[in-house]
Amino acid sequence: MDCCCKQKIRDEKEYKDLKNRLSRIEGQIRGISKMLDEDRYCVDIITQVSAVNSALNSFNKVLLSNHIRTCVAEDIREGETEKLEELVETLQKLMK
Repeated sequence: MDCCCKQKIRDEKEYKDLKNRLSRIEGQIRGISKMLDEDRYCVDIITQVSAVNSALNSFNKVLLSNHIRTCVAEDIREGETEKLEELVETLQKLMK
């Protein structure tokens, strides 16, 4: 798992999973836009926005988990702490 130079080579399964999740989220966003065009009830739109937020959070959890298991773990094994510090900063941003 190459994580240097701010790039990450993902295995095919990880890549496909992440792309599928994003495709579903894109579909949900298009659905929300259509609901707005159709003058749908506010609470129905809010419910769908909440579902998109949940899907994005799930996407982040999978991506973060993979990052910790590969990039961060590799960095620690090599005695480096750069990605560990980056992880702490990222977690702080996510918890705002």
